[in-house]
Amino acid sequence: MRAFTGAFDFIIFLGRSLTLPWDLRHTLPRVAEQIYHFGVGAVPIVALASVFVGLTTAVQTSYQLLGVVPRYFIGMGVGRMLLIELGPVFSAFIFASRSAPAMAAEIGAMRNSDQIDALRVMGIDPYRFLCLPRIVAATICLPILVVIMEVLASFTAVIVANWVGVAQETFVYGLTHFVQVRDFVGGVIKAIIFGLFIGTCGCYFGFNAEGGAQEVGKATTRAVVVSGILILFFDFIVASLMFSR
Repeated sequence: MRAFTGAFDFIIFLGRSLTLPWDLRHTLPRVAEQIYHFGVGAVPIVALASVFVGLTTAVQTSYQLLGVVPRYFIGMGVGRMLLIELGPVFSAFIFASRSAPAMAAEIGAMRNSDQIDALRVMGIDPYRFLCLPRIVAATICLPILVVIMEVLASFTAVIVANWVGVAQETFVYGLTHFVQVRDFVGGVIKAIIFGLFIGTCGCYFGFNAEGGAQEVGKATTRAVVVSGILILFFDFIVASLMFSR
């Protein structure tokens, strides 16, 4: 019952944050500020993770398929796994572990120091001022980070193609000729949904962190945990809708 009530409150919070009338003159600069804070700051971590994702995917795919199917199938398998699954999900987990607790801590600290009440006294809607820019920024940032990861991981996989037993020309042929636009679009759609809910988790748990520093700490933990669960849930939903036959 408590989980159901929490889910209902979460949906109400998301709806209230996104249905506010936009004041573009004030909202867009704050969205840009959050994109720089959470998106640009995550690029080095995503880039480093991309290298290992590309290496591991190439090695494990060749281990499973080499000698069983034509060698260009290995490039195809790597490309599709990166676009459909590994790129969006790995990027989302990295982004969630970095950004959701930071949002929860920032807003939770403001909640416990009465700064949110002060905003209301000044006639400023805290949902519009604090939550909307962060949720929009997360929804914009994550698809960009996913594309960065997919490009770098694919490039890394091509580099190690010879080492795993596949000629680079054959690997690139499979990587480029059998990957469909739907694969890329599906990954981007996942990233948009993941970003929306990661941003909402960070803001929601921070906004409801009442009771001091200990509650702020719990809010950051909940933001990461719930973000991870929602990533896996919507990964299944989108995969079922777009890729099931």
